[in-house]
Amino acid sequence: MPLTLTGRLICDDDTQAQIVRTHLPEHIRLTHLEPGCEHFEVTQSSDPLVWELHERFATRADFETHQARTKASHWGQVSAGIARDYEISQHS
Repeated sequence: MPLTLTGRLICDDDTQAQIVRTHLPEHIRLTHLEPGCEHFEVTQSSDPLVWELHERFATRADFETHQARTKASHWGQVSAGIARDYEISQHS
């Protein structure tokens, strides 16, 4: 069953926003290469400190693999202090 995540990255200040601007493109590139990644889009909102997240993975296992890779990645390390607000839903 496909799994969808929608939400936001919420930076506290421009220092965190610069981390996102600098490191997010590589994270997106790597995520698109992951098995089961059907859609992965992160766009800056009208607020310069907030990014909108839209992700879809073929299965929960694919999503969990993505989460583990993300946590262990350079992106995961440099963005660890940035707040995330998201919802996960699974569709039949």
